[in-house]
Amino acid sequence: MNWNVLLCWCVAIVLGASSVQAQVLQDSVAHPLLGDSASVHLNASDAPAAVLEPSRDSSRDLRLPFQPNPKKSALYSAILPGAGQLYNRQYWKIPIVYVGVGVATYFLIDNSKQYQRYRRAYVSRINNPNYQDEFTGIRGINDLKILQDYYKKNLDMTILLTTVGYTLQVLDALAFAHLRNFDIGKDISLRMQPVALPNGAVGMGLALRF
Repeated sequence: MNWNVLLCWCVAIVLGASSVQAQVLQDSVAHPLLGDSASVHLNASDAPAAVLEPSRDSSRDLRLPFQPNPKKSALYSAILPGAGQLYNRQYWKIPIVYVGVGVATYFLIDNSKQYQRYRRAYVSRINNPNYQDEFTGIRGINDLKILQDYYKKNLDMTILLTTVGYTLQVLDALAFAHLRNFDIGKDISLRMQPVALPNGAVGMGLALRF
């Protein structure tokens, strides 16, 4: 027999025996606490709790977005202007609401004060033509009547606008609570596409998708 062939066979046998021995050692070391068993079967009771139970962090990702209650939002705004916007987490609207409240309060106080001032002088002049007041020699009785009516009109208009503004901020809180999670991400597009006409012919038409 050729010595080269015999040498090749010896090398092949040695390598094969080494690979078999390495595989046996790997299988025996894989589970050193379970003995020499060739296969290991894990039951659900043997699995770690971290594998069987979902992580708490994963449950946080499944939380639904904040959805305010429309009735509560409207009620809060009706009780205190801006409270509904605070409940809806529209914090940027709160300064706007209170700027409106401040302006309305200023004009209510000023117009009411001026109306009472001119009305008091006008009524006093009617009851006593010789009555001396701060407008004596400056304003006649007709001027006092005109100024009284002017500030009364301004006062009524201020009350009306304040009521409208109060109602609008309640409606704003109510509407936003309804539309808080309204989906506006759909495709809204206008495009040309073929359409079938009543007479069976085919034409082009505009299609609005929303």
